[in-house]
Amino acid sequence: MMKVDTNKRLQALRGKMSEAEVELVALGPGSHMQWVVGFHPHADERPCLLLIGPEKEAFLMPALNAEGSREETDIEFHTWADENGPHAALAAALAAIGASDARSVVLDETMRADFALLLLDALPGARHSFTDTTVGALRMRKDAAEYAKLKMNAGIADRAMQKAFASIKPGMTELELAAAIKDHFASEGATPAFWIVGAGGNGAFPHHQTGSRKLEEGDAIVIDIGGRKDGFPSDITRMAVVGRPPEAYGQIHTIVEKAVQAALKAARPGVLAKEVDAAARRVIADAGYGEYFVHRTGHGMGIDGHEPPYITATSDTVLEEGMVFSIEPGIYIPGRFGIRLEEIVILREDGPEILSTLPRDVHVATM
Repeated sequence: MMKVDTNKRLQALRGKMSEAEVELVALGPGSHMQWVVGFHPHADERPCLLLIGPEKEAFLMPALNAEGSREETDIEFHTWADENGPHAALAAALAAIGASDARSVVLDETMRADFALLLLDALPGARHSFTDTTVGALRMRKDAAEYAKLKMNAGIADRAMQKAFASIKPGMTELELAAAIKDHFASEGATPAFWIVGAGGNGAFPHHQTGSRKLEEGDAIVIDIGGRKDGFPSDITRMAVVGRPPEAYGQIHTIVEKAVQAALKAARPGVLAKEVDAAARRVIADAGYGEYFVHRTGHGMGIDGHEPPYITATSDTVLEEGMVFSIEPGIYIPGRFGIRLEEIVILREDGPEILSTLPRDVHVATM
């Protein structure tokens, strides 16, 4: 797992808290906590919170996790045991960081509801919001170390995709092709995270559940894959066909490629996320396939495979240098095939840098 500069990140977080007039940020075990302190304790039903006030921070820590967690951080622990519950320890933790009377609280939107209610019950009358203006805003802009991990993972995914291309044979099942992909991720020390293989009509379902359908001559195959190594993910979608492409495949692939290029051109610092979505959607709609583009243009990626910013038709997020997100328009023709082309990009001062080096051309598997 990548080491983080916790003091630097706490300082940046407190800057955002001041801007947003927030008196307390509460994070549960998960990716937000991971981003701030470089680890998170085992996530179970026992309340565990990282509590960050304007000047001090502390953990509400189950005693069961304290010893192992102490190896990861020197932040003060307020521990509690199963036999007496978390209420007194939570009160002590809030007092220690000067947040016993906090009136503006940011809650980790991914934490368990019972953790959130425990905290809110201890702070009656406090206004609460989620992390979009604090931790979430900071996480959207990746630093050089995060970029390096994402770039490394993109290379592994490129090679896993090439392994998929080399493995395609008529008569093999979607699951057999997925197995070759998973084996490649594992061979490079990455954990396979997902493997969508949608052949023929199955490709018209954007999140098809890879199954027992056999690959046949004339199939177009959507291959959307990702793995994880060193705490960060990958995500890429490319297309393959078995032998002769189906009718109109080339025309529709070209339309989707033009939509990718339009989104790449639109993605600049200062642009609203919805303008990037609109750029891709306009190309597909103008070609007469608007009803067949059934999902957003992209999602952010960092510690989580899906995280802000989301590139949707309604997102007013202002894109900034250092943000990482997917561009993945698609056209899905029911009963025939789907085509999706996906790049992960990091936004630079002059536009997006694509993390993959694999061309978006369709791979034609010979019979």
